[in-house]
Amino acid sequence: MSIITVGTAPIEGQKPGTSGLRKKTRVFMGPHYLENFVAAIWEGIGGAEGRTFVLGGDGRYFNDRAAQVILRMAAAAGARKVIVGQNALLSTPAASNLIRQRGTDGGIILSASHNPGGPEEDFGVKFNMPNGGPAPEEVTDRIFAATKRISAYRILEAQDVDLSRPGVTRLGEMEVEVVDPVEAYRGLMARLFDFAAIRELIAGGFRVHFDAMHAVTGPYAKAILEDELGAPPGSVVNARPLPDFGGGHPDPNPVWAKDLIALMMGAEAPDFGAASDGDGDRNMIVGRGIYVTPSDSLAVLAANAHLAPGYAGGLKGVARSMPTSRAVDRVAEALGIPAYETPTGWKFFGNLLDAGLATLCGEESAGTGSDHVREKDGLWAVLLWLNILAVRREPVAAILAEHWRRFGRNYYTRHDYEAVDAARAGALMEGLAARLGSLPGTEVAGLRVAAADDFAYTDPVDGSRSEHQGIRVELEGGGRIVYRLSGTGTVGATLRVYLEALETDPARLGLDPAAALAPVIAAADAIAGIRAQTGRERPDVTT
Repeated sequence: MSIITVGTAPIEGQKPGTSGLRKKTRVFMGPHYLENFVAAIWEGIGGAEGRTFVLGGDGRYFNDRAAQVILRMAAAAGARKVIVGQNALLSTPAASNLIRQRGTDGGIILSASHNPGGPEEDFGVKFNMPNGGPAPEEVTDRIFAATKRISAYRILEAQDVDLSRPGVTRLGEMEVEVVDPVEAYRGLMARLFDFAAIRELIAGGFRVHFDAMHAVTGPYAKAILEDELGAPPGSVVNARPLPDFGGGHPDPNPVWAKDLIALMMGAEAPDFGAASDGDGDRNMIVGRGIYVTPSDSLAVLAANAHLAPGYAGGLKGVARSMPTSRAVDRVAEALGIPAYETPTGWKFFGNLLDAGLATLCGEESAGTGSDHVREKDGLWAVLLWLNILAVRREPVAAILAEHWRRFGRNYYTRHDYEAVDAARAGALMEGLAARLGSLPGTEVAGLRVAAADDFAYTDPVDGSRSEHQGIRVELEGGGRIVYRLSGTGTVGATLRVYLEALETDPARLGLDPAAALAPVIAAADAIAGIRAQTGRERPDVTT
């Protein structure tokens, strides 16, 4: 084995987004592309020498090859040790847990989250900090700066490391420890939740159906739901992680998990349905005959978390991303705890969690989590729901109905306009920003605008400031429209429009969400001129 230095040059566009660097898989497979970015990570964090890292990913196409490259580059950079998931697999929350549990210097996670996988689809790389959370902007800025001046990288010439069996081996001077990807995570869940109560619930005939979407959560769900909690074999479907996610889109929402929705809305529906995404950090919850929006799920979990042993002492606070509905704010007010509104991106929750200001966090794009790790966690949310159901012994629909009677209902949906021409999407947002001062007091589609702004966030812990995080339009009566360009796509721009209407009249809590939101949807298009600006008659995805 020998360390070689490879000459290279900067590659344009290697700027990490809210969840690392995401590009088409063939871009990452191109000459020097992955290597340049990994070398920039080492420089951005102050070097890898003498440090220990966690490494793993969601099993998508190129995951295994990328892991071998990163191991050889870590060895060449002088890393002391890399802890890697068996077969290079680790869900994102499991990686966060390992980083924290083992006290490492951070970790590299290979994933494009909920994006499709395969040679013509998406791949991603992100660095997580020693607290287990995504790198903050100051670190990603340093990494990006390093990509723009790189001239060479170092890599060890060596055979592939056998990642198929747990154990310890060496790669040059570096130790490589291959670990069971599920074991540590399962132990953490057993400490947070009352597994005995959930086991009793399932033994009594309560039926669970979990769709792993051929993504990384499959082995975790089978080990916990079937092996540990006694759900019958086959309760977890699509459980084998595949490089292309079985040709599907591993995003747990009613559009891409339509088979689960169809099952749960049918005459033979199980009691509880759930799904998770590519890297295991997102979730979808479905009761018999009812879909639970991510915003409602966060609010219900906050109101009932004390029923699980890990949260029996109550919550220190809650936090949500700005586009997420304000349902959880109403719960926090009733509980007498603070509620924080942050920009989109889980890294913004990290300081709140580390400082002990918040316990539960969530975002509308199916991400929920707590202070047990520093990432959102799909299976954790499923287990907390099951713990609540095991204690309350009520159907999901009944729990939602009672919640709305107590706190009111925030009708909510998101419209995604995908792969929009970036220039046209940018012009739409610029036009909105220019009109913010004139919007308050105007009436649109029968609704009156109460306030409008371009959301900015000052971190209450370190004072850092994040500008231009999405345009908010507040409507009289508690409604709201949010416009935002997403950073998770790889082609063009994705315009996300978030639509919310508050209802507290008990007689109007059971409306069809589309009907309840119709005036807000009309107002959103009229205010921004979405059809005129994008050329789209309707959104590509509605969740």
